[in-house]
Amino acid sequence: MHLPAPVANGALSLQGRVTAAEGSGVRAAVYDRYGSPDVLRLDEVPVPAPAPGQVLVKVAATSVNLSDWECLRGSPVYARIGGLRSPARPTLGSDIAGWVADIGDGVTHFRAGDEVYGDNLVLKGGFAEYAVADESALAPKPAGLSFAEASTIPQAGAIALQGTVGAAAGRRVLVNGGGGGSGSFAIQLATRIGAHVTGVDNAGKLEFMRSLGADDVIDYRREDFTRREPYDLILDLVAHRSVFAYRRALVRGGRYRCVGGSVPALLRVLTVGSLAGLLTGRRLGVLAVRQGPAEFTPLADLCLAGDIGIRIDRTYGLEDVAAALAHVGEGRALGKVVVEVG
Repeated sequence: MHLPAPVANGALSLQGRVTAAEGSGVRAAVYDRYGSPDVLRLDEVPVPAPAPGQVLVKVAATSVNLSDWECLRGSPVYARIGGLRSPARPTLGSDIAGWVADIGDGVTHFRAGDEVYGDNLVLKGGFAEYAVADESALAPKPAGLSFAEASTIPQAGAIALQGTVGAAAGRRVLVNGGGGGSGSFAIQLATRIGAHVTGVDNAGKLEFMRSLGADDVIDYRREDFTRREPYDLILDLVAHRSVFAYRRALVRGGRYRCVGGSVPALLRVLTVGSLAGLLTGRRLGVLAVRQGPAEFTPLADLCLAGDIGIRIDRTYGLEDVAAALAHVGEGRALGKVVVEVG
């Protein structure tokens, strides 16, 4: 396997290729047991080899998602899928952006040196200098976005786009967890089309949500949003209340969708919530997020046009992945957090 050698400015040189055998490995943030950020360590690992249909990406930037925090801790229990006792993948990080370094057999859409980005949720590995991804998970990176900006879009963008379907001018929309990555996109998407948007998060994020365009903001520690005037659409990124509270928070014909939260809350929404919603003319369910470039590139187009802003709270180096994960997992991030690898 041959890797294009990086040049001083971080791009890839398509001449002067070097082989993986000539190096001593690449850096990666790895872990072998679930726990706090303390279980992470920066280690040297072999350069991964792309299988048929896969692409080797020299990572420039990887954004942090709440799913990374959940997989680090192994909680909720669905974060342990594929690895009940220990992590299925030694390196976290799914939303990657970088250069194509090598391709496996059968790859037709990319070649070495191409700039790409995508949600590598299945294989992960983004908190490393190189990561392998399925060709189908990647899209060409828009020239108008930096690698850091592009890395914020795939997972959070797909959730926000799908979670705000049904928002319209004059409708009342609530985003629970509105100060995080997906929430910051969702608030902007809903306000852009004229919905009346309420953002819910901790007190430290209220002004941030207002800056995104939220018409109203709620500190969840001080007020229960389900006891306010009901909403037409609720996107819940941190579900934990009873289904009856969520039903109460919807107008007749309204829709509630959750995409994260405790296992008991999600199970209640899937079972009792679906039935209770049907009986009362409301729709309660779990958002099954569709993946792939078709699900996130429309948001990238809106960002390029200046219609949606990309809010990056902080950037970290590869040696500080633990701190980046803690910043997101502990609810302190205003928008997205990015690990810049180069």
